[in-house]
Amino acid sequence: MRFLLQIKQFMLKYEQKIVLIVAFCLISAISFGFGVLQGQKWQQKPLVIEKPANIPEVAQTTQNQALAAPQSAQTPKSQQLEAKSSACVFVGSKNSDKFYVPTCTWAKRIKPENLVCYKSEQEALSKGKTKSDCK
Repeated sequence: MRFLLQIKQFMLKYEQKIVLIVAFCLISAISFGFGVLQGQKWQQKPLVIEKPANIPEVAQTTQNQALAAPQSAQTPKSQQLEAKSSACVFVGSKNSDKFYVPTCTWAKRIKPENLVCYKSEQEALSKGKTKSDCK
């Protein structure tokens, strides 16, 4: 009996503090549960942005444009360029000091009006051009 009396006296003495602690714990638990439920509701897949590491920006822009336009919708200029460069063993630009194989990505960027055709490597070298490492 004496033990129950001591508990009663303790409760009466610290009643306000006990009520505040219990209320704080209940509010914390309810807030945590509500936050977990909201987090599950709002959960989305992470946004992943990928950029190729080895492609220069100009090449990437050209590739994006090529992907956006259908293959059958090539302009007559690009068809002329392909026809002209496919007949050449090497190509170069009249504004550059380099020459390339027609399949090189840099060769494909040469404007049709600047395209110069070479039938051999010796011909290009004799014109003062330097061979590119592009394959």
